[in-house]
Amino acid sequence: MSAGAIGQAHPRLEGRAKVTGTARYAMEYPVDGVTYGWVVQAAVVRGRITHIDTTEALASPGVLAVVHHGNAPRLATTPGPNLWLLQDPAVHYRGQYVAVVVATTLEAAREGAQLVRIEYDAGPHSTVLTDDHPGLYKPDHVNPAYPTDTAEGDFDAGYAAAQVRVDATYQTPAYHNNPMEPHATTAQWTDGRLLVHDSNQGATSVRATLAELFDVPRESVRVIAEHVGGGFGSKGYAKPAVVLAALAARHVDRPVKLALTRQQIFGPIGYRTPTIQRVRLAADTDGRLTAISHDSISQTSQILEYTESVAVYTRSMYAAPHRRTSHRVTRLDVPTPFWMRAPGECPGAYALESAMDELAVATGIDPVELRIRNDTEIDPDQGAPFTSRNLVACLREGAQRFGWADRNPTPRSRREGRFLIGSGVAGSAYPSESVPASARITARPDGSFLVQINATDIGTGARTALWLVAADALQVPPERVEIRIGDSELPAAPVAGASMGTSSWSWAVIRAGEALRGKLRDGVPPDAEVSAEVDTSDELNAQAKKPKFAYGAQFVEVRVDTTTGEIRLNRMLGVFAAGRIVNPTTARSQLIGGMTMGVSMALHEGGLFDERYGDWVNHDLGTYHITACADVESIEAYWLDERDDELNAAGVKGIGEVGIVGAAAAVANAVYHATGVRIRDLPIQLDKLIGTSALA
Repeated sequence: MSAGAIGQAHPRLEGRAKVTGTARYAMEYPVDGVTYGWVVQAAVVRGRITHIDTTEALASPGVLAVVHHGNAPRLATTPGPNLWLLQDPAVHYRGQYVAVVVATTLEAAREGAQLVRIEYDAGPHSTVLTDDHPGLYKPDHVNPAYPTDTAEGDFDAGYAAAQVRVDATYQTPAYHNNPMEPHATTAQWTDGRLLVHDSNQGATSVRATLAELFDVPRESVRVIAEHVGGGFGSKGYAKPAVVLAALAARHVDRPVKLALTRQQIFGPIGYRTPTIQRVRLAADTDGRLTAISHDSISQTSQILEYTESVAVYTRSMYAAPHRRTSHRVTRLDVPTPFWMRAPGECPGAYALESAMDELAVATGIDPVELRIRNDTEIDPDQGAPFTSRNLVACLREGAQRFGWADRNPTPRSRREGRFLIGSGVAGSAYPSESVPASARITARPDGSFLVQINATDIGTGARTALWLVAADALQVPPERVEIRIGDSELPAAPVAGASMGTSSWSWAVIRAGEALRGKLRDGVPPDAEVSAEVDTSDELNAQAKKPKFAYGAQFVEVRVDTTTGEIRLNRMLGVFAAGRIVNPTTARSQLIGGMTMGVSMALHEGGLFDERYGDWVNHDLGTYHITACADVESIEAYWLDERDDELNAAGVKGIGEVGIVGAAAAVANAVYHATGVRIRDLPIQLDKLIGTSALA
């Protein structure tokens, strides 16, 4: 590839369409004869529906139907119990979608939903995760297919013999994905064919799921996701909104638009599981780790096992001769947890990087230096060299940019008026994987090129990045390239998730560009269109599997009000090593976004669960607090000029998630440095500091 478009800052191709409102999202496509759906949720935690009275609802003006388990179209099969919707009377958790009201207007559908009367036979429930829950068990694997437990050496002996030890338990609450665009779908059936405009992170997989559910050929299903207003993992696969809209549309034989409200999203579409994590570190007096243990406890639902890969982060981050990790999970009467930005790595890094800070205090070694001393060129988990590992470079450059050398290591040593000032650091890592994808590029007679691939841009700038990649692959100016994505009729591509979108899609685009250039060199008739389509399956399957990770280091300064206990973020700075950066404009946005979510995790977010009713009580953005612009006074993202020839055709590592990994720990470590009080259960809010020595 020539060095041309890649690496040059460029605004988003769809930016003007978005800011002028002409970019259409799932609910905004015009459809003749459209109707509107509104979901009805279960009012009990566990039990069965014994009776549904739809009389009042059907009599309400504009209401066309109430679709429920007694009259819904039958689904042929299901790729997972979470999508077995409106098929039986069982209730597995409070808030489960048990009916859809369809009406001629959105207002009429909402009013009709209020008039549906449901009777239940409710049973006892268990909804709270504890470290001694009698239902805890060892799952067969953790998401997606990691071993549940690992062990090397003899941890117990190594820990007992160590000169310095840390043993701490960290807890995180449930976190809820809240993309700007809710889960929404416009569905319509025509002559046995299903067309959906859906907000998802991968139209290819959604198409396959819908075809299986409704027992139709895949070619009879088309899924369009041209513009998606965020996902954070929650839209990684087909979710209830698209299935319910398709069911309702088939039932009323008219197009149906269905968008879940913010309150209806909390829980049933997935969330980050609460965790209880015990981390034990052993080291010599020089701070070199001799033993590491990370034990995680999390929850899943009664209908589907999902185990967050929390301790997997610890398997590869820092080396020690004696290592052990474990995962235990319990089935509760709650919705199924699912992916949320950096699933596993995000909560796992909070615990490990906090424990590393505690070890730094115990040994009297600077937290940056401690991490540098425990760097490793060999992956402790796989026993093989990393393709590249620039964690130390991130730590050193971040420390220099942040002014870390001026830091007094003593907690509570810096005070400005009524504020205590503290700083903290954490490392970050996230796997860099690629999976097979297909792409097609067509050379047009006018000298332009059309690139087609079913990638998804969920607000990350993926469309623009692929456009730049294609221009370099074709060795033409970007202005001669048109790109189309977000349609299941285009060449198949994987989801936008796991920080592998650009690496996977780019691989296919680059190979298609190379194939097309080969055809053009052979000569073509005048005014002819020439296309080349490739699939990277064989290429990827032949690639040797080696440990590949993006790395980063985040530095944070906070101030704590000794009068009120309020915590404010003075500044945050991150330095990352993520291979080639395709588009600096959108890359910086992604890294800053990830770090901001980490601040939110540390200081603001947390689902407040009421076990009596089996539901989160703060299930809207008025009560579920997230970090806003006013909470982030200064935030900076930088990256190294990292080149790694063993990654993929584009040399990228993925940047969607490494920014959030470690960010919460950096904030928590800064709060400790400011106050001298270690808070190990998130979020760190003023109620946890009031009454402690922090406010003395």
